[in-house]
Amino acid sequence: MATTSKKTIKIGGIDEQILVERMILGDKTAFELLFKYYYPGLVVFATNIVVNTDEAEEIVQDFFVRIWENRSALKTDNPLKNYLFTSIKNRSINFLKSAQVKKSVIDELKRQMETEIRYNPDIYTATELQQQLKNAFKKLPPRTAEIFTLSRFKGFSNDEIAESLGISKRTVETQVSNALKIIRKELRNYLTLLLFF
Repeated sequence: MATTSKKTIKIGGIDEQILVERMILGDKTAFELLFKYYYPGLVVFATNIVVNTDEAEEIVQDFFVRIWENRSALKTDNPLKNYLFTSIKNRSINFLKSAQVKKSVIDELKRQMETEIRYNPDIYTATELQQQLKNAFKKLPPRTAEIFTLSRFKGFSNDEIAESLGISKRTVETQVSNALKIIRKELRNYLTLLLFF
C-alpha cells in the first residue's frame, strides 16, 4: 500500500501540527477542528473493515474520546493522519476478533489492506479527495466542463443552460451525462467515500 503523504495539512487555514500542539495543551477548539476534519473519513475507513457503519462510528468516537483524555501523551513528531488511521485499523480488527470473526477472514482482510486503494488513508481526507475531484474534472472536454459547471455547481436548469448557450436541451442532458460518466470512471475507487460526503 502507498505510504501516506508528508505534506503539510492545513485545517481551517491552520497548520495541523499547530492544532495538535494546541490540543495537547487543552484547546478544545483545536480538538474539534481535528475531529471534524478526520471523523468522516475515519468512519468510512472503519466501515470498510467492520462492514457496519454504526459500529464504525462507535469505534471512531470512542477513539477520539481517548485521544482527548490522553492528549498529553500524544507524540507530535509523526503525522497525525498516520497515527489516526493505524489506530482505527487496529481497533477495527480487534472489534472483528472480539466478534469472533474467523481468523481466515481477518487474515484476508489484512492482505487486502496492504494492496487495495480503499484502505489507503490518503483517500479519506477532504484535501486528498478534493485533489482527486480536480484531477477528474480536468479530464472533461472544455464544453462538457462548462455545461457540467453550470448544471451542478451553479444550479442552472437544463432549459436555462440550453438557452444561454444556444444549444438544445437534449445536448445539455447528453453533456451532463457524459461528464458524470467520466468523473465516475476517474473516481471509481472513491465512490464509497463520495456517497458518505
